[in-house]
Amino acid sequence: MRGARILVEALRCEGVEHIFGYPGGAVLHVYDEINRHEDRIKHYLVRHEQGALFAAAGYAQATGKTGVALVTSGPGGTNAVTGIANAFMDSIPVVVFTGQVPTHLIGNDAFQEADLTGITRSCTKHNYLVKHVEELAPTIKEAFYVASSGRPGPVLIDMPKDMTAQEAEFRYPETINMRSYKPTLQGHPGQVRRAVELMLRARRPVLYVGGGAIAAGAHEEVRRLAEKLNLPTTCTLMGLGTFPASHPLSLGMLGMHGGYWTNMAVDNSDLLISIGARFDDRVTGKLDQFARGAQIIHVDIDPSCISKNVKADVPVVGDARVVVQQMLAEVERQLDAGERIADRTAWFEQIQEWKRQHPFFCHDEGEVIKPQRVIEELHRLTGGRAIVSADVGQHQMWTAQLYGFENPRQWLNSGGLGAMGYGFPAAMGAAVARPGEQVVAVVGDGGFQMSFNELATIVEYDIPVKILIINNGYLGMVRQWQEQFYARNYSHSNIQVAPDFVKLAEAYGVRALRATQASEVSRVLAEGLEARGPVLMEMQVNREENVFPIVPAGAALKEMILG
Repeated sequence: MRGARILVEALRCEGVEHIFGYPGGAVLHVYDEINRHEDRIKHYLVRHEQGALFAAAGYAQATGKTGVALVTSGPGGTNAVTGIANAFMDSIPVVVFTGQVPTHLIGNDAFQEADLTGITRSCTKHNYLVKHVEELAPTIKEAFYVASSGRPGPVLIDMPKDMTAQEAEFRYPETINMRSYKPTLQGHPGQVRRAVELMLRARRPVLYVGGGAIAAGAHEEVRRLAEKLNLPTTCTLMGLGTFPASHPLSLGMLGMHGGYWTNMAVDNSDLLISIGARFDDRVTGKLDQFARGAQIIHVDIDPSCISKNVKADVPVVGDARVVVQQMLAEVERQLDAGERIADRTAWFEQIQEWKRQHPFFCHDEGEVIKPQRVIEELHRLTGGRAIVSADVGQHQMWTAQLYGFENPRQWLNSGGLGAMGYGFPAAMGAAVARPGEQVVAVVGDGGFQMSFNELATIVEYDIPVKILIINNGYLGMVRQWQEQFYARNYSHSNIQVAPDFVKLAEAYGVRALRATQASEVSRVLAEGLEARGPVLMEMQVNREENVFPIVPAGAALKEMILG
């Protein structure tokens, strides 16, 4: 069969049911086959290639499956680069198929030619240029394995047009054995034993959980470890939902916009147990001031992450779920041998005192809509069960602080790259992946204008995403930094010209609602959430509301500005 058919058959073998893409000349053979086999694989025509990558990422984050995107050569591939980089930064398994000019034209500056393997080398886990049609099927098998195993990430397959036209016998490998790629799953027993000894003896421990725990499916094991050893537990922005927000041991989110009590607990801890987190700068603040009195246990499947930013006293390379299972077994062994868990009563009392001193807050101002209250009301009306995707900015932080995520894969956002325009298409991918579940995209007026063209996509395929716009007429986080650190010099952060979002949505055939006063928020949210199909809900909020706490750039966690 021709290479285009081989691609479709390979996707079927991988269990792929949905792909997001945009056609062009270099991939027309593939689209010819897709149209013939839509009963097997559903293709969603996005309105921009970046949207295809964000949708594939949302699909992957909401399910744990590998997302798939298909774009053409040249500008199709370059338009996808931001989405690829986003998946790379947040360790999201995505396989990206890009078209390429025929092999005999590569390097000749042919029409719509771009060196996509070269361009994406630094933001993919691996990439391929297919040079022989016989290599296509095994390359696809290898790509899905690499994308989804170890530390997940995006893999790109660049397909010259003649490779999708030439024919070969279809043979799809059952297994993959890559000599140079063998992720370590099992933690070293000696390091696991040392880690458990420290956890039992620590009087001021904090369990610090990142997105790697979600990728590994380790949430149940993490909860059992915390409960078994009575460990107060904090999650990174990417790790929210790994540990239930309502759990008595939950500290919520740490870092630049984390809770005062959370950051103070980390700063004063004597043992920090990191599972699937990479000590990002938004978490640590000033590195030489981060958790200075704590010993560090660092569990990560990627050995390059360990001691990269913060030196680990007990490094454990391995899959988060497997390693925590090992830890639980070792805890039982040591407790049976007579070891005891240290008394942490005073530590919990101190944490509660910090929380009483400086909880999350906002000052209500009559009928002015406060974005914090919008998020709290969203939580109430959805019962805290919605899949929530956020764009990037203030609304992202308020949602992270206040929604209260109970389950993994319930919270989608662009954490590492911080890509505006992500929230809406990612929600679209999540809604495709998990039909029948409530999916809400919380977006700002700035970020939404980078991807609102996907309104056409959700109408065409009747994807029931609820879009909640927190509209303050600014690039809110930029404006906040300009207020606090640049003497209120609001340079180009005031969005003076913007569409009427209600009319814009209606132009696409999407039902739209708006609240301009605090007394309208509950009604608009309830009506929008209960309506069938896609709905846009605009909240015209206080223009100069700020996110607190905030750790200034280059400051230590304890140097939070509280408001």
